[in-house]
Amino acid sequence: MKKYNKVTPEGTKDLLFEECLVRRDVEKTLRDVFSSRGFNEVVTPGLEFYDVFDPNFSGIGQEVMYKMSDRRGRLTVMRPDSTMPIARLAATRLQALPKPIRLFYTQPIYRNNPALTGRSDETAQTGIELLGADGMRADLEVIMTAIEALGKCVPDFRFELGHAGLFRALAEQLPISDDLREDIRSAIESKNYASLNRILDGLEQSRPVTAMRTLPRLFGGEEVFAHAEPFCSDEKSGGMLKYLHELYRSLSRRGLGDKMIVDLGLVQRNDYYTNIVFSAYVEDCGDAVLLGGRYDNLLGYFDFPMPAIGFAINVDAISKIMLEHGTLYSVMPADVLVHGETNFEMEALNYASTLIEKGLKCENSIFETKEKALEYAKTRGIRRVDCIGDRIETINLI
Repeated sequence: MKKYNKVTPEGTKDLLFEECLVRRDVEKTLRDVFSSRGFNEVVTPGLEFYDVFDPNFSGIGQEVMYKMSDRRGRLTVMRPDSTMPIARLAATRLQALPKPIRLFYTQPIYRNNPALTGRSDETAQTGIELLGADGMRADLEVIMTAIEALGKCVPDFRFELGHAGLFRALAEQLPISDDLREDIRSAIESKNYASLNRILDGLEQSRPVTAMRTLPRLFGGEEVFAHAEPFCSDEKSGGMLKYLHELYRSLSRRGLGDKMIVDLGLVQRNDYYTNIVFSAYVEDCGDAVLLGGRYDNLLGYFDFPMPAIGFAINVDAISKIMLEHGTLYSVMPADVLVHGETNFEMEALNYASTLIEKGLKCENSIFETKEKALEYAKTRGIRRVDCIGDRIETINLI
């Protein structure tokens, strides 16, 4: 039975004509930004061993991975994330390179999203990883690269800045299990106040509990830092808040104040983020089109410890936004249809090659008669037909 031979699996789709043009244009635009800043392209396999994405470290639930086994029975997955394979690559084949290592990628990831969410299971991504660099200079470089790259495609966006370590520092002060701590994190991330309050109401009221209750509401401009200070009185969380404030001020001096929002409730699921995290949103798109942050412990998982920071851009989301907002990507017809008369087929192909060398877009006629070739040209909007026989006859169609 061929029940599924005319449909694609849930969460996937075919791309046609204009969709392909805009995707390739977005990818080229982003590649140009990354390469101009000294980043070099790498490609990792679409198929990786499951151990690369160990959920206990990656934060990527095994239920979202597409799993299979190789011929030796070893568990493999279709790549659900690009950062961890690049960390594996750096820890194996790039160990001898001087630091920092600047890498970028353009490749799809595969995640089994829950039904009815409208999200894709196959998503084209491009992004960068800056490995072996820490501190303010590295953070500013990556964030400014993200803003430049996104601005080349969709100038009107909102950039959110947060700190993954801040939530952990405050949550560590709660005498609760790791599972309950994860429930709190999830409620804060989704800004589900009802769920968050239900959990916190069951705990003894304290400064850390009040901090957890307040955290998802701490978003806005520079005033957020003053509101957060009472909850970050210890050295660890206070130092994180101070660093984030300094980073915010540096970015504001570069004219990003109107695009940038501080969100201390930005606590992404990926467990490998350790420090600053950031994301970007565009109107009419519910999910973030850019996600990134610092992951200083990730390379240690691959026995190659060093600091690192990076981000990924959802190419499919950007492409869809550009098409919906009226960016024109027209599939243009050929400039010339070249038709060879009987016994002049090779001459026609050679003639078409000379026109292509001159920069024209040429299509070769596969029709037996000139009349059918002309009829085809009219239906496809091709305005010139060159007929090759004992002589060359050019017919202009208006």
